[in-house]
Amino acid sequence: MKECVLCGQKMKGKEAIQVQTPTGTAYICKKCAIAQGIIEETDEDILTNLKIKTPREIYNELCKSVVGQEHAKKTLSIEVYKHLLRIKNKNILEKQKKKIGKNNILLTGLSGTGKTHLAKTLAEIVDVPFAIGDATTLTQAGYVGEDVESLVFNLLRSCDFNVRRAEKGIIFIDEIDKIARKGENMSITRDVSGEGVQQALLKIVEGQVVRVPADGGRKHPMQKMIEVDTSDILFIAGGAFSGIEEIVKERLKKELNLGVSIGFGASLQSSKTKFDDGYLRRNITVDDLKKYGMIPEFLGRFPVISNLEPLSVEQLVSILKLKNGIIDECKTYFEMQNKELIFDDSVLKKVATLAIEKKVGARGLRSIIEELLFDIMFESPSENIEQYIITEDFFTKYLNEKQLMQEIA
Repeated sequence: MKECVLCGQKMKGKEAIQVQTPTGTAYICKKCAIAQGIIEETDEDILTNLKIKTPREIYNELCKSVVGQEHAKKTLSIEVYKHLLRIKNKNILEKQKKKIGKNNILLTGLSGTGKTHLAKTLAEIVDVPFAIGDATTLTQAGYVGEDVESLVFNLLRSCDFNVRRAEKGIIFIDEIDKIARKGENMSITRDVSGEGVQQALLKIVEGQVVRVPADGGRKHPMQKMIEVDTSDILFIAGGAFSGIEEIVKERLKKELNLGVSIGFGASLQSSKTKFDDGYLRRNITVDDLKKYGMIPEFLGRFPVISNLEPLSVEQLVSILKLKNGIIDECKTYFEMQNKELIFDDSVLKKVATLAIEKKVGARGLRSIIEELLFDIMFESPSENIEQYIITEDFFTKYLNEKQLMQEIA
């Protein structure tokens, strides 16, 4: 039984890889040999080491850092489990001459509802490479901007250009609603910032071998290229789709007049139905997204759609209280100075309410807290004060000063 000189793992004879060192012959395990670039990782190695968690396990992990959005968390848990199961059994499926397509996912939800956080956390849970790309920076070939292949380049960069690992990763395309075409009717001249980009993304999200510039720039002749097969890369697209509520409302009104049931078999009655934003957001359909400006071919590549709801005050307060969240982080800074930072619960509720009023959701909580603590963070290291309590009066004073600054500006 040999022992890896790098990690100490016990190995049988065939598992040990012999290497020469300045002091003589040594043995290392396959994992360390791959990490050191001594041998190349194969698809079989990746598939063997791919650990698949059940939907329940993935969901439970998501719940530790994602508040609310129960349906979205369960949807993502199921779809990622199916996706990894398909990859793990790819060779078996090929032998059986069975083909299962991948289900790319489209997340709709206003800014601050957790779309990016969900995707990023998901990738961490299942331990695959992850990259984020902004749809607004992309253009179709031949125009100034980034080629759609830049999304794959970002994924390659996230795993030190290990192509085989990248081919099992997740790419999140943010601001996907910003590339909706300007009108519902097809225009003669292609919309460069909208429909053209959707068209350019079709093949890459469906799955094909793409040639990515090794330096991440635009394509040009004589350039070194890296070939990446996107067939097993899961694409998750997210967008706010601001204003889609009106499209949904109009559709529901028509369905109501016709007496058609919508949602999960629930029938609408004009006297009881309240078309609030949460209700409308829950009922976004493919047809609504088409009317918004997403082309049918693109939506066809994203068969799974999950609609995130606006977060409530209570949910935002829960986010503020999360372990390693913004409040916890601020308290830690004070602990490192041998000081204590305390927030009244009423303040957290007011911070959450302000985030909703400003329509920034969870994403805006950090900026509000940092603004609130700005003067304290500046002065506290120089003061002989051991305890700082953030009260409701303190928050009201902050709001008044902020309002005064806005009026002066």
